[in-house]
Amino acid sequence: MHLRYFFFLTVFLVFLNSCGSPEKNRTEKAPTGKIKNPVAKEKVDVLDSILKRKRLKVITNYSSTDYFVYRGVPMGYQYELAKRFADYLGVKLEMKVEKQLSESFKMLDSLKADILTMGLTVTSQRQDSIIFTKPILFTRQVLVQRKPEGWEKMRTMDEIESHLIRNVLELGKKKIYVHKGTVFIDRLKNLMSEIADTIYIIEDDRETEELIKAVSNGEIDYTVADEYMAMVDAGFYRNIDVKTYISFPQKIAWAVKKDQTRLRDTINVWLNKFYKTLDSRILYNKYFKNLSRRKRVLKSDYNSYGKGKISPYDNTIKKASEIVGWDWRLLASLIQQESGFDNNAESWVGAKGIMQMMPYVLKKYGLTTDSSPEEHIIVGAKYLKYLESQIPGEVTDSVERIKFTLAAYNTGIGHLLDARRLAEKYGKDPNKWTGNVDYFILHLSEKKYYNDPVVYYGYVRGIETYNFVNDIMDRFKIYKTLIK
Repeated sequence: MHLRYFFFLTVFLVFLNSCGSPEKNRTEKAPTGKIKNPVAKEKVDVLDSILKRKRLKVITNYSSTDYFVYRGVPMGYQYELAKRFADYLGVKLEMKVEKQLSESFKMLDSLKADILTMGLTVTSQRQDSIIFTKPILFTRQVLVQRKPEGWEKMRTMDEIESHLIRNVLELGKKKIYVHKGTVFIDRLKNLMSEIADTIYIIEDDRETEELIKAVSNGEIDYTVADEYMAMVDAGFYRNIDVKTYISFPQKIAWAVKKDQTRLRDTINVWLNKFYKTLDSRILYNKYFKNLSRRKRVLKSDYNSYGKGKISPYDNTIKKASEIVGWDWRLLASLIQQESGFDNNAESWVGAKGIMQMMPYVLKKYGLTTDSSPEEHIIVGAKYLKYLESQIPGEVTDSVERIKFTLAAYNTGIGHLLDARRLAEKYGKDPNKWTGNVDYFILHLSEKKYYNDPVVYYGYVRGIETYNFVNDIMDRFKIYKTLIK
């Protein structure tokens, strides 16, 4: 009996000793290394995020087909297609440009972008990391080469053809420049295996359209492009040939993050509807069929992809922007919004000229409708500077002061100050525009607000001012991206 008691007591004491004291256990270091079975991160639904923030973030190419600025207006097939999808969702469109495909994929994966609208070729390798929408185009890869010197004077097509590559077997030992990271590289590598010969592939940082131009001017001999883009450029660079196919037909599509099937399905539903409309055919013809128009756009000085000018008044705008202390592209965005750079413009309320100033402002600064656009721009900048001086000093953030000045330019300083007082009364920040003062500008057309005791200047159609500020700032972002 005593022996049995002693045995159990001994075992119990040994057990306690092996466990250690609570204090000792608390001071021991946590195990290092990877934790097994970590809690999975909650999946982000990108479509919900887009609708919540009311903004669609898109990455695209900067090219004369996909995205550019012409006479101050954003254009491009991918831009207009994305804009229509954003309108379908009821959200704003935010376009970003990224030259490196690898960076674009990273931005998509890290949720810094919602969609890649870059005219991506659908491949099985890419489908491992992203998911594609329905095709937006079908194309083939073509060799871009230069026609022989003096081709215009050659009597027969056979004479021209004798100088061109028509059989892929002839690509052996040729040096071909292609945009870095594109599927053109994989295709050329496969061709090497198929023709059992070496093709010297030069991966270049320049965009495909820049490489096509380099072929035309004799800087390089060959590049590869998608047929739909090459055919359009061949209408502009008449000395290039794009009739040698190096691939089978391929699908061109948009892409979303691998796990975002809901966003992909929503895009596909919209695409199915859109491609049944007349608008879709007009849009396609605008960029890929109407070659005379494309030549006119590409040759224009006011094409961001060419000489990078916004308007005939860029030099004056740059001088005027120094008066108000703005980036000149911001002032250009305002002028585009007001008049489209037309000094003969006149609004329904009587605003006149390229800056759309009211007659009393023109009179104050000694201008008439006969004054030059340059005079109107300089005076417009002086008037903006005056309005900015009327913004209370409590608005210290420079971007906020710009938004307030734009609002005052559109609706008058009185209505803006009314909206600030309403913001303060209802617990919003009177020194911030977005989500604060802009809300009350937007609602100053409602009796509840324009009859409020803190409102001195009464009713105003605030939706116009609200959109005015947002449109100018959104366009300014585009100008900053595409105009140096």
